[in-house]
Amino acid sequence: MQLIPTILCGGAGSRLWPVSRELHPKPFIRLADGQSLLQKAYLRGAALADVTEILTVTNRDLLFKTADEYKEVIAATDKPLGNSFILEPFGRNTAPAIAAATLQVAATHGDDALLLVLAADHLIADQPAFAQAVAQAKQLAAQGKIVTFGIRPEAPETGYGYIEADGNTVLRFVEKPSLKNAQEYLNSGRYLWNSGMFCFSAGVMLREMEQYCPNILAATRACMVQSRKTTGTDFTQIELNPEIFDQVPDDSIDYAVMEKSKNIAVVSCSIGWSDIGSWNALGDLTTADEKGNRIEGEALTLDVSNCFIQSNERIVGAVGVHDLIIIDTADAILVADRNRAQDVKQLYTRLKAEGHEAHKLHRTVHRPWGTYTILEEGARFKIKRIEVKPGGKLSLQMHHHRSEHWIVVSGMANVTNGDSELLVNTNESTYIPAGHKHRLENVGVVDLVMIEVQSGEYLGEDDIVRFEDVYGRTEA
Repeated sequence: MQLIPTILCGGAGSRLWPVSRELHPKPFIRLADGQSLLQKAYLRGAALADVTEILTVTNRDLLFKTADEYKEVIAATDKPLGNSFILEPFGRNTAPAIAAATLQVAATHGDDALLLVLAADHLIADQPAFAQAVAQAKQLAAQGKIVTFGIRPEAPETGYGYIEADGNTVLRFVEKPSLKNAQEYLNSGRYLWNSGMFCFSAGVMLREMEQYCPNILAATRACMVQSRKTTGTDFTQIELNPEIFDQVPDDSIDYAVMEKSKNIAVVSCSIGWSDIGSWNALGDLTTADEKGNRIEGEALTLDVSNCFIQSNERIVGAVGVHDLIIIDTADAILVADRNRAQDVKQLYTRLKAEGHEAHKLHRTVHRPWGTYTILEEGARFKIKRIEVKPGGKLSLQMHHHRSEHWIVVSGMANVTNGDSELLVNTNESTYIPAGHKHRLENVGVVDLVMIEVQSGEYLGEDDIVRFEDVYGRTEA
């Protein structure tokens, strides 16, 4: 029976600020082995039996970033895989995401096809145990059950929902408990952590949604019909219509279906699962030294204990501090009491409410064509390092308020500047006056690296008018 891993890649990961941002959410965080959580989710699904396609539901703005992540690891798979994407214009929680994925699978593979819903930002350390749990779930799903995966608890965790179970039978779902109740759940042996992973046939889920959340299903179906679809030899891409998707009710699959349905089963498993829901959880993946410190990057410590320190670009010095989280990035630093790790989310919320760029972007920003990094900025100037992938092409665009000086550091640039077109080689430069239509393209076989110096009265990223764009972006 065909199994289609369906990766839900959304959310902001606000408790992992400043590394996680709106346009660089938690699934893209790299672990010590160099792989991101998203890449690990992709490989986890690809390694299972009967898998020929991975379906990903993600934000439209994250498509090219997601595709780049997959390209890095696809060679590690031992079989050809199709990649399908459902692109949301904005988040509408897990019920609409799963409804869209289920409708797509039913339309392309039939009602009997099985979906395995995985979160892009969870970690599973034991792949063989995971594969065994999936095999059990497939058997139950083939019998017409919607299957959830329950993690055997290792501690009285208050940050997870729980499932009370008797074998494969779900007795009830429980909200995040108090510490006292969590300890009782652990002692009883009847309760499991709710992992947020599911397995079901497309037809069964559609029938259950028709019964328990028909408004979500109907609105999502209407949106799918009116959405743009692109297909190729090994991919399908559906870009959800934003006006219609805005009418889809916002709800989680737990509330919409799981807690109402009488057709739920659970597979109890121990698979090395974590939702990496805080800096403490992420820090625990790093081995502690003799003083309980966990350090990623370079740090100089004196009389420091039980701290998690992460810095990828600069050395961090710490003296006489204990039980702290210290996270250093190019444009923001976090210092927090380890016992207040969950409260980091409040800082992210305040930054977003104030419109501060640090909630949304890093200094290095990913684009479909490559990346740019802000090196320095001040009154009337901004300096960027731009990298364009081979074959990458920026949009044909214009700026009203700024001029740009481009210096090629390595590679070769094909530059459109007004009515002229020229090749700019390494150690050469060109000038783009304000008001000129222009375009940058890498026509070589290696990365194009250049320095851009902007000057003008306004240097915001929204001073751009796009005339042509091969990536389908609208004016921004």
